[in-house]
Amino acid sequence: MIRSLRVRLMLAATILAVLFMLALLPAMQGAFSLALQDSIEQRLASDVTTLISAARVDNNRLQMPAQLPDERFNLTDSRLLGYIYDREGHLVWRSRGTQEEKINYTPRYDGRGNEFARIREANGQEFFVYDVEVKLLGGKNAAFSIVALQPVREYELTLEGLRENLYLGFGAALLVLLVLLWSGLTWGLRALRRLSQELDEIESGARESLSEQHPRELLRLTGSLNRLLHSEREQRSRYRDSLDDLAHSLKTPLAVLQGVSEDMAQRPADRDQAWVLQTQIERMSQQISYQLQRASLRKSGLVRHQVHLRPVLQSLCDTLDKVYRDKRVKVAMDLPQDCYVPIEQGALLEMMGNLLENAYRLCLGEVRISVRQTLSGIELCVEDDGPGVPPDQRARILQRGERLDRQHPGQGIGLAVVKDIIESYSARLTLGDSPMGGAAFRILFPVI
Repeated sequence: MIRSLRVRLMLAATILAVLFMLALLPAMQGAFSLALQDSIEQRLASDVTTLISAARVDNNRLQMPAQLPDERFNLTDSRLLGYIYDREGHLVWRSRGTQEEKINYTPRYDGRGNEFARIREANGQEFFVYDVEVKLLGGKNAAFSIVALQPVREYELTLEGLRENLYLGFGAALLVLLVLLWSGLTWGLRALRRLSQELDEIESGARESLSEQHPRELLRLTGSLNRLLHSEREQRSRYRDSLDDLAHSLKTPLAVLQGVSEDMAQRPADRDQAWVLQTQIERMSQQISYQLQRASLRKSGLVRHQVHLRPVLQSLCDTLDKVYRDKRVKVAMDLPQDCYVPIEQGALLEMMGNLLENAYRLCLGEVRISVRQTLSGIELCVEDDGPGVPPDQRARILQRGERLDRQHPGQGIGLAVVKDIIESYSARLTLGDSPMGGAAFRILFPVI
């Protein structure tokens, strides 16, 4: 499927131009053929008039001069042939050029005056014939058919030469037309290219809205897009404000409950109830955090982000190295020099923070982070040399609240947040085995 609008328009215009020229070519050939035949008829009529003016009748016998005014009748190799027949169709005179021609022509003497026709001889030769009936010659009664012939071959050669010239001319005209059409389409679609550039600037964050410097036909579209951008921006701002208000309003009650649970834990009789209360407070806190993250870490509809990956990874690894300093985890980064991923920085920090924290916690001592470009997009992979994840458990651990590691505290929310973030950016998360021996989390960001 052709996805370029300019190529589509160019292809349609080319097809229409070719069809038009193919339809016009036979019409022009036919018109030229008729004009050429009309010219031949007029010339033969003039040649017959020359014969008529030279003919004389003496004692009812036709007399023709030895030299005719038209030199072509006097040449033996001339392609112009002249014949004179009497009323009974007997040949009474022929020009010198007819000595080598054997033409079986029977004149018609039917009182219609003159006739222009095309005849074919038994040997395949064709001639144009102009036949004139004459009743008066030199003021005397006469009954003759005066005929002038010209071979059709000259006409066909002329028509063939014209056809070749037409093909060349139409080919050159089509080439020029296509160049002009391509130039016109390029100029006409410049407005769409400028609109595309402005959209790219909006996606990269260099511009907040589309300009009004566009053709009148596009102003409604640009206006709708600007209203959409403005509405999205305001909605995201309200969303963030509401989430901040919610987080702030819940923070104080949870802190009060936490303080109460700590007071209860100091009394031996209430320790069990305090443990239950603290567990539920922690669960509530994590659930609230999870829901807030799901709501806030969503991809913008029109803005496409690009974040430099290495600094984010280095910052996360420095922090985790301090948390797991006794483990002395060795991290290998296999990244291109300038590696960018199409995701918001906050979402990237949350996603990679959860994946790297799991890798640090479960690995034996090595973690590897790699990025490679594929035909489908950018693939980001986090691997470790830990115990890995059994194939029958891989789908379950990506669900909210599910965990395999029971030795460390937590509610199994981290990977669910990672999955939600990845899906919000139309990416895909797969979990497999690593050559290092542990798990391999692969994230594929599709080509946009």
